[in-house]
Amino acid sequence: MLDIAAVILVLAAGAAWLNRKVFRLPPTIGVMAIALVASLGVVGLEMVGVTTPGKQERALLASIDFTDVLMEGMLSVLLFAGALHVDLARLWRLARPIGILALVGTALSALLIGLGCHWLFGLLGLELPWIHCLLFGALISPTDPVAVLGILESAHVPRDVESTIAGESLINDGVGVVLFALLLDTLRMGHLPTLGEALTLFVHEAVGGIVLGFCLGWLVNRLLATIDDYRVEVLITLATVVGGYALANRLHTSGPLAMVVVGLLVGSEGREWSMSETTRERLDLFWHLLDEILNSVLFVLIGLEFAVIHYTPGLTRAAVGAVILSLLARFLVVGIPVLCFPAWFQLPPRAGWLLTWSGVRGGISVALALSLPPGPERDTVLTLTYSVVVFSILVQGLSIGPLARRLGLTAG
Repeated sequence: MLDIAAVILVLAAGAAWLNRKVFRLPPTIGVMAIALVASLGVVGLEMVGVTTPGKQERALLASIDFTDVLMEGMLSVLLFAGALHVDLARLWRLARPIGILALVGTALSALLIGLGCHWLFGLLGLELPWIHCLLFGALISPTDPVAVLGILESAHVPRDVESTIAGESLINDGVGVVLFALLLDTLRMGHLPTLGEALTLFVHEAVGGIVLGFCLGWLVNRLLATIDDYRVEVLITLATVVGGYALANRLHTSGPLAMVVVGLLVGSEGREWSMSETTRERLDLFWHLLDEILNSVLFVLIGLEFAVIHYTPGLTRAAVGAVILSLLARFLVVGIPVLCFPAWFQLPPRAGWLLTWSGVRGGISVALALSLPPGPERDTVLTLTYSVVVFSILVQGLSIGPLARRLGLTAG
């Protein structure tokens, strides 16, 4: 395990240095692009008979459980670090539109993508069961807060637009994970759950995660208020994130939603009432550095994962169609409502276009796809997922800033 961690950290550091020195892309996009190009190079050389370290790379990546590393390890830290710097007062003011976009929008998007995927495969003469089409819709609909928050730092969009995008992204991944879990249970049981069972699962996962987050946030803020030692206070926040996520898993509630709530509470009430100026500075520095390091590692892993995906021949057109479907569904459930009713969403008139294009997918979608039961259907869903993720990060991620400027939505 130490060898694997050492190799990944060295690769992440090397990619981050190369990006900073040569390409100067946004950090998350740059390191993923470099890792992806490296994987493509290895695969291409092997296809023409050139000996490469490809077998070693595949063996290394195969020994890493990407789903476990992200969903059970990195995600709690990344979500807390992202939520820590979100303006809770502004987010609360935008709570109604963000809630509609995150809850209703994610569910409708999953359904539309599932239906569209089934229609597309029938049109192309390919086969993918209904349940796998819906699973793909559920895992690809949430926008990845890890990717979105990193990209928004350099986009310079107005604060209300940024808060809406960030808030929706922080919440809708929890909704998507719950939908995915429900559909995955359906696949394993072989029959649809009753409405009562579905509602029970949703309440237990989503509402339970939010309640747990409020309890942990309240407790840690009370603890922070009793001392003035930044070393202990940083340690308390780290223990809360790691221990709280583990507790959420034990209680079978949504760990991502719990960590978002804890981060929002510590970043607002805790920062204002429970910390000294020195603690605020050291806490922010610690979580910013940890966030940057883990982001680099995560996006290097996403880029390298290309080498171990079992690409199914004949899926090129389906992969292109999946990218179009994901954008179209995002536009229908987010873009059109915001464009038609900008005042209700408390956003500028053209913000719907930016919200549509900023629907970046990332590691969470890949991790969920990898958690499917092995088989040809899993390989197909993984190919579609990876195609959408790479397109959204490289193409959408790099063009969010220029699009915001073209729409006149830059902060200054």
